[in-house]
Amino acid sequence: METAYIKTPLGTTKIIGDENGISMISVADNGAISAKIPTVLQEAISQLNEYFEGNRRNFIFKLNPAGTEFQQKVWKELLEIPFGKTMSYLELSKKLGDVKAIRAVASANGKNPLWIVVPCHRVIGTDGSLTGYAGGLWRKKWLLEHENPSKQQELFRNL
Repeated sequence: METAYIKTPLGTTKIIGDENGISMISVADNGAISAKIPTVLQEAISQLNEYFEGNRRNFIFKLNPAGTEFQQKVWKELLEIPFGKTMSYLELSKKLGDVKAIRAVASANGKNPLWIVVPCHRVIGTDGSLTGYAGGLWRKKWLLEHENPSKQQELFRNL
C-alpha cells in the first residue's frame, strides 16, 4: 500500500491505495504534505484537486475499500446520490429495503473509508439538519455548499 498526504481547503487529506484501487481517503486538521506522490495515487489526487477547484462532479478511479458486506452495500448506495443533492438516513434505509435498519445504515455511513468520493456528506437528517459527520459538521456544511452553493447556503445558514 502507498500513502500520500495533500493539502485541501478542509485540511490535510491522506490517500492510501495500490494497484487494486484506493482503499482510504481521510482528512485531518493539519499534517505534513507529501513531497513525492506515488504513481498509483496520482490519478486519485488529481481528481480530488479537480473536485476542490470546482471542476469535477464525480470520480472515476478504482475503489477498493475494506468493509463488511452490509457496509459495502451502504457505500454502493451512497455513490448513487447525485452531486449537489442530499438524502436522509431514513430515505437511504428505505432504498436499502429496511426502514428499521436506519441505525445500522448510519453506522455504516460513519465508517465510510473514502471521504468525499463515497459521498456520505450528502446524507442528512429527515428534518434537513446536518447530523453525524466524522469529519466534523463544519466540513459537511462546506462540502454541501461547495456542491450546491446557492441552495445549500440558504439551507444551512445558521449552523
